[in-house]
Amino acid sequence: MSQRGLAWGVYLITFLSGAVVMAFEILGSRVLAPFFGNSIFVWGSLISVFMLGLAAGYYAGGLLSSRGSSFRGLALLLFAPAVLISFFPVYAWPICESLFDLDLGQRLGPLMASLCLFTLPTAFLGTVSPYTVQLLVRDQRLAGQGAGNLYAISTCGSILGTIGTSFFLILWLGTKACMTLLGTVLLFLVVASWVCDLLAARPKGQNQRLG
Repeated sequence: MSQRGLAWGVYLITFLSGAVVMAFEILGSRVLAPFFGNSIFVWGSLISVFMLGLAAGYYAGGLLSSRGSSFRGLALLLFAPAVLISFFPVYAWPICESLFDLDLGQRLGPLMASLCLFTLPTAFLGTVSPYTVQLLVRDQRLAGQGAGNLYAISTCGSILGTIGTSFFLILWLGTKACMTLLGTVLLFLVVASWVCDLLAARPKGQNQRLG
């Protein structure tokens, strides 16, 4: 595969993972609503926990990237949220029901549910953008530009995920089917990363920028 082809693979993976993050957050409100309502406390909990997860993911992704990035490593990072989100309907509703039964209050209840359900998959998804910088950029002088491009592409994906999920997918498919769809998209990205790893033939010891 050409260097430019690998670069487009990185862009696609980053774009779709960004879309999944925001789609997951929108769907999260639908998961919590039957138990904790749709109040400002629910949305405040969701937004805070997603920001926490992404912050942890950005830090971890940058740390892992500094030790060397590979498409195989990216596939492993994507596999965890793919499994968690694919099986989300199986465990999310029982957890919400258990926390609701504890009667933790209108503030603590949705916050604890958000922490239990969304922190881990969001953290893994947050690793993608910083981790892929080293896949896109081999010349450290261009690292800032490469990082900016990837975060911009991820944000564009997030915009699409927000609008597509809230305006269309929930109405067409329902919450559980949408979760399954997100898991399927992530599994596709896992396969795509493995394929890129098999096809990549980057020369050792050369500084170059892909794309």
